[in-house]
Amino acid sequence: MQPADHKDDANAFSMEALCQRIFERHRDAIRVRKPHVAVANLARIVEATLKLSNRQGFHATSLRDLAEASGLSMGGLYAYFPNKTTLLAMILGEVASAAHEALGAPPAAIAGDPHRHLAWLIKSHIHLTEAMQPWFVFAFMEAKSFPAAERRQAIDSEAATESIIADVLRRGAADGVFSIGDIDLAAALIKPLLQEWYVKRAKHRKRGTSIETYVAATTDFIMAAVRARASGPSD
Repeated sequence: MQPADHKDDANAFSMEALCQRIFERHRDAIRVRKPHVAVANLARIVEATLKLSNRQGFHATSLRDLAEASGLSMGGLYAYFPNKTTLLAMILGEVASAAHEALGAPPAAIAGDPHRHLAWLIKSHIHLTEAMQPWFVFAFMEAKSFPAAERRQAIDSEAATESIIADVLRRGAADGVFSIGDIDLAAALIKPLLQEWYVKRAKHRKRGTSIETYVAATTDFIMAAVRARASGPSD
C-alpha cells in the first residue's frame, strides 16, 4: 500500500480500507465474523474515537461515550475489543503499519538515487498524512496521555520513520550527494517539517497553502539544507 501514485491515496487509505486491515489483523479477537458487518462497525467506532478524542481527549473519552457516538451498544463495542486500551493499540498499529508500508519500499527507479529517494519520501509522507489526517493527529496529539506501552508504540513508530529518512541521508552522504554533519539529528529535524502539514492544518488552510505548494516548499527547503555544495576555486 504505497502512495507512489498519490491520486489513489483517498481509496487506499480511506476509513473503510484501513478498518478492513484492522479486521484482518485482529480477526481472531473480533467476535463478529461477517467481514462487511465488522468493517462497517469498526469504521463507526474508529471515526467516533478520533472525533471524540479531538474534542475532549482520548483519556477523558469513555466506552459509554464511544457507544453513544458510534450508535453501537456497549455489548456491541465489546464484540470488537475488550477495553479502550486494546482499541488504542489497534488504531496506533494501523498508523505505524501504513507509514512503514508507504515509506519503506520506494519505486525501483528511484531507490538507487538518494536525491530522488528523499524527494519521494517527503512527498509520500505528506500525502500519506493528508489521506490519514485524523489518525496521525490523534497519534501525535494524544501520545502524552497514552498508557506506557501504547506511548512507546507511538514513539517507536515516529522513530521508525526517522530511521528511514536517516538511511537515505546516509547513502546520499556516502555518495557525495549530501553534506550533513549529524545525520540522525538531520533526520530528527526533517520529521517535524513533515508533521507540520497535519498538525498545523488550520494555519495552512487560512493561508491558502495547497498540498502541492507545501510539498514543493518543504522539498526545496530540505534539499537546500542537505545538498552538497560544489567546491569553489582554490586560492
